[in-house]
Amino acid sequence: MLPTNSFKKAMKAGQSQIGIWSTIPSPTVAELLGGAGYDWVLLDTEHTPNDVAIMLTQLQALAAAQPAPGRQATQAVVRPAWNDMVLIKRYLDLGVQTLLLPFVQNAEEAAAAVSSMRYAPEGVRGMGGSVRAANYGRTQDYIQRAHEELCLLVQVETAEALANLDEIAAVDGVDGIFIGPADLSASLGYPGQPFHPEVTRIINDAIRRIRAAGKAPGILMVNEERARECLELGAQFVAVAVDTIVLRDGVDRIAAKFNGQQAAVATSPY
Repeated sequence: MLPTNSFKKAMKAGQSQIGIWSTIPSPTVAELLGGAGYDWVLLDTEHTPNDVAIMLTQLQALAAAQPAPGRQATQAVVRPAWNDMVLIKRYLDLGVQTLLLPFVQNAEEAAAAVSSMRYAPEGVRGMGGSVRAANYGRTQDYIQRAHEELCLLVQVETAEALANLDEIAAVDGVDGIFIGPADLSASLGYPGQPFHPEVTRIINDAIRRIRAAGKAPGILMVNEERARECLELGAQFVAVAVDTIVLRDGVDRIAAKFNGQQAAVATSPY
């Protein structure tokens, strides 16, 4: 049976989904995060030493995680290193149902991503035979129904992409648009200043425009106050923590206690 994509279903219903960003390419970490109670976890391959083979072990570990009490299983969202037809095909064949594609600049690139996620005649996704996504061939109608549970998220993270936001949002098959605050702030002329008032104003406006277009807005924001502001504005998938930052801050704080020093305050682009 084709698994239901609860992440996509919740967003279609207008519900907010709270996630965590995972940059540590480890099945143990994936399983640990899967039991924490987040709605989704972003498994990153763009800015991490991750690849398709490691991703398989992460997906298996996440699927084996015991959900937090009263919570549904945490859904995987995978970010390939690029909006590339071959990479998209390989992650879909692994069973990934939601992809976040970086650096989508215009409607043409968004449409190419949609095509890469669909079998012919609607798209160009290659037939992989008895792949994991089809339970190794046991899901008889996988080819006919796979698109129903696939979710495509694209990243708007430059001034150029922002100028094309309405056209990107109008592409059929794009389910959500993610705003990358770090890259966007740099592109707008404020590198390392994602909380600059002008950047905040532009992001707020983008969230409203995406929601008005009938698509789900998303963002990574580890600052709790700002994350809640984005949710109030209408952001639907919001990552509120990064595993490396949580680990870094935790170990720094404990070490500082025993060293008789104050823990250094590390900066974050989010």
